[in-house]
Amino acid sequence: MTDPLVSAYEAREPEYAALRDAALAHTTRLTAEAGLKIHHITGRLKKPASLADKLRRKPGRYRTLQDVTDLVAVRVITYFESDVAAVSRLLEEHHEINWDHSVDKSMMHDPDRFGYMGVHYVVKVPPEVPSFAGHVHDPPQHYEIQIRSILQHAWAEIEHDLGYKSREAVPREVQRRFYRLAGLLEIADEEFMSLHRLSRDYAATLPERVRSEPDSVFIDAQSIHHLLGVSPVRDLDEAVAAALGVPLLTRWPDPERPQRIATLLHYVGVHSVGGLLGELRRNRADILNFAARLMPRLPEAWLPAGGARPGTVLVNHALYRACANPSLDPREIITALDMSGVLSTARLVDSVLETYAEVTGAVTADPRHS
Repeated sequence: MTDPLVSAYEAREPEYAALRDAALAHTTRLTAEAGLKIHHITGRLKKPASLADKLRRKPGRYRTLQDVTDLVAVRVITYFESDVAAVSRLLEEHHEINWDHSVDKSMMHDPDRFGYMGVHYVVKVPPEVPSFAGHVHDPPQHYEIQIRSILQHAWAEIEHDLGYKSREAVPREVQRRFYRLAGLLEIADEEFMSLHRLSRDYAATLPERVRSEPDSVFIDAQSIHHLLGVSPVRDLDEAVAAALGVPLLTRWPDPERPQRIATLLHYVGVHSVGGLLGELRRNRADILNFAARLMPRLPEAWLPAGGARPGTVLVNHALYRACANPSLDPREIITALDMSGVLSTARLVDSVLETYAEVTGAVTADPRHS
């Protein structure tokens, strides 16, 4: 026999589905406006079968649908455990929390506590979420918001899949491994947060380190990203663009370009920012001459963009170095730049080598020609 609450819920599912969608949109907007970096946010509507099981397991506890606070849930998955606290503070600021049915993030758990949970809040439907008053009798008053880091989410999903809902349900032989795994995940979460802080601190100190001790700064995606916006790289890019009579595309949307440029600079033996800047100063005239001669030969490779892209001078510098060193293959740079399909590799390589010969006055044919 179907429980009357389950029947009532099935009849009102569209109403609860609308609340789910509205709550999801509201939570997404709040986190976006706060500038929080979230892995993903999802909404969930309790299935009637799950409600029926809940009512069977806890007979007499729920008299009305209002008593069941998790019919609608929003789940926020963060990258780091520290972000769970940031999202929690944000939600507390914008919601009336039902603390009797919520898991307080400040609550300390026993060291041998089973499981690895995030934060669960039951919140009153806020004014910003569309109200159903006047449209239905006894509109929903609450929904649940779950906040977890990715690793906390992984634990909860696997634990659920294994079917263990309490400490007593776990065989004693299995419990110790669960505790060990929970500890490992906690350490992993902390290490990921440390890596995030190190990366953030590295980016913050990069401008000063490039200015004061460039030889200690490694060529990587972050250092190249910084160099693309400052002198001398920015000035040389502008000089190349001026020689070609085109604009420098300072807002070119290519987040992977710094990494590709870093890869090709490593290939030609440039590993520090200090070394790169020194070479650009010493070889400025040759690099600009090389770029001004090479790029008009290959308009299909860059002209569709409408101008010169940031880092053009670094690409030409790497090609110049590759031509100067017989043990290096310009094909490797073309591969790193992901130019396959634009022009044939043979034509690209031949154009690069011919331009180098013109700039340097070389008379001996390069065996790397196709």
